[in-house]
Formats: sequence, structure tokens, C-alpha cells
Amino acid sequence: MNLFVDFKKKTDPVILISVLFLSIVSVLMIGSTHISTGFIARDTIIQTTSFLIGVLISIFISRYHYSTFKGHSTLLYIVSVIFLLTVYIPGLGVVQYGSRAWITLGFTTIQPSEFVKILFILIMAEYLEKNRDQLYNFKGLIKAVIYAAPIILIVLKEDLGSALVFSSIWLFMIFFSGVDLKAIGKFFALVFAFVPVAYLFMADYQKDRIEAFLHPENLQLPGNYQVFQGKVAMGSGGLLGKGLFNGTQKELDFIPVQSSDFIFSVLIEELGFIGGLVVISVYTVLLIRMAQIAKGALDFYGSLVIIGIIGMFSFQIFENIAMNMGIMPVTGLPLPILSYGGTSMLTSIIAIGIVLNISSRSQGIKF
Repeated sequence: MNLFVDFKKKTDPVILISVLFLSIVSVLMIGSTHISTGFIARDTIIQTTSFLIGVLISIFISRYHYSTFKGHSTLLYIVSVIFLLTVYIPGLGVVQYGSRAWITLGFTTIQPSEFVKILFILIMAEYLEKNRDQLYNFKGLIKAVIYAAPIILIVLKEDLGSALVFSSIWLFMIFFSGVDLKAIGKFFALVFAFVPVAYLFMADYQKDRIEAFLHPENLQLPGNYQVFQGKVAMGSGGLLGKGLFNGTQKELDFIPVQSSDFIFSVLIEELGFIGGLVVISVYTVLLIRMAQIAKGALDFYGSLVIIGIIGMFSFQIFENIAMNMGIMPVTGLPLPILSYGGTSMLTSIIAIGIVLNISSRSQGIKF
């Protein structure tokens, strides 16, 4: 009990209110997608339970200084690779939505790459802190690429969306490490030169999604029908929406994957443009507050960890909302905290817990 009270006292109020707001909206919207069979569905129970478990883990983490994670990057790296490879173990790894990115526990499935996102941030933060002086040239940047590549490539083989998140985390952390902009320019030129080659090695379903994005008018291509229905739902929501639980496109099951990939479409249909604007505003406040905490962190390592978490959240928020609007390819990435997904919710809350840990140790700093 004392531990909970102490955690509450050290919790940043802006982050606490933002996360609680998004969590409540998440449960309401997920419940809305199941309203015809009952608000308290399996998905709402899993989402709520995952949130509470995440809070408990965050409280446990708050007992230890965040620097405790330093010095263990080699072990974390090995654990990350092994965990990612578990999806290939017969009887354990399962295929969902066209990719082998999940493992089954019998009563539920989990996505290893979600947990590895946090480990990857901790690994890269330690690496970049130790090698900060080497990042001011192209050679040092390539070394950072090689260091991160095995994890990103393992994820890329089965999950393009998650690989893009890992790449965004890496880019955010590299950029804020003070790398020379000319080196970044050379790196991007190299990346773009290899894009055609990378396309040849993509899985068929990944190529299909890119093809669908390039030809949005063809509803026969994978993902385009979902995007079209999502845009119809958002357009029908208007300024104020049709009212909570009253979405007709959702109720008629026109919106696919309602509780996860296209939950933003459901939200706009029921709560309107204003509701969507409020949610985006809360995300913006959350990210800005995390950036402020990163600026006031006790050390470079703490700042980099938060920057990595900001990169993780920022890309997923942008990609999911843009995907719903049809201006980015369908990747299946969840909207952090809001989309249904026990693993995603748990990862998001643990990440927030780490930010709060760094914040509580930096309260004496003014910025």
C-alpha cells in the first residue's frame, strides 16, 4: 500500500491524466465494438486487465533507479533475439493476419516484438551513450546501423509494421544523440538506393499492401476495402458524431478489425471530428510532456530512453491514424493505449512507467 502511495506522489500529473483518459476511451470504444453482444466482452476484460498489470509492473519498476538497466545490454540483446525467434518454434509460434509474429500461451496469444521494443530502447540507449563520440561521422553511424540491424531484420521478416517502429525508434535516438546531419544525409541516400532491392525480398503480403496503397481506387486489393469503409465511417461522423455506441457503419460490421487497427474510424464515427481532435490533442500533450522530462533527465542515458519511447509512440500514432485516413499503407500497427491488444497495452504502460521512473529521479532539475 505504501509503495502505491509513494508511486502516486512521484507520478507526473500530466502523464497520469493523459494515460488515464486514453485508457478510459479505449475501454469505451472497445466496448462499443461489442455492444450488440454486451459491453463487458472478452476484449474489454483483456484490455482492462492488461492495463492494470502494466500499472503493477510500473509500480514495481519504480522501486529501482532506471540506471539499473545499464550494464546489461549484451544480455538484453541475446534475450531479445531469442524471444523474437520463438515465433518459429512449432506449436508455439502462430500465424495471424498473414504473418508469423505471435506465440500462443493456450488461453491467449502475445506478440514478442511488442516487448522487445522496450528492450531495444534500453539496448540502444546504452550503446549510444557509450559511443556518443563516434557518431559524428558516417563510419560511426554505420556501426550503429550494424549494431541494431539483427533485431530489426528479424522483425522485418514477418512484420513490416513493427520493423518500421523499430527503425523509427532507432532514428529518433540517433538524431537526438547529436549525429552529424551530413552523415544522416549520406545514410538516407544509401537507404533509398537499396529500397528496390529490399522490395524484392519482401513477403508477398507486404508487397500486396504496398501495391494496394499505390492503387487506392482498386477495392479488390488487400487493405483497400478496409480503408474505404473506415473513411466512410469517419465521414459519416461529421463534427460531433452519431453518439457513443451508436455508430451504424460499426454496427453493420462494415468497418473491419474495429477494436484494433481501425478503432480510430469507430471513434470518429461515434464522437465526431471533435472527439478525434481531443484524442489527438491528448496524445500531443503526452508526447510534449515526455520530451520535457527527457530534457530534464539526470543523464544522457535517461534522456535517450525517453526519446526512444517518444519515437515508438509517435510513429505508431501517426501511422495508425494516417492508415485510417488512407494516406499511409495498412500495416496493422495499433494506436498506443487506445487500440485493443493485451501485449500492446502492456508494453505501452510499462514504457510510460519507465518515463515516470526517470521523471521521479529528475524532479530537482529545472528546465
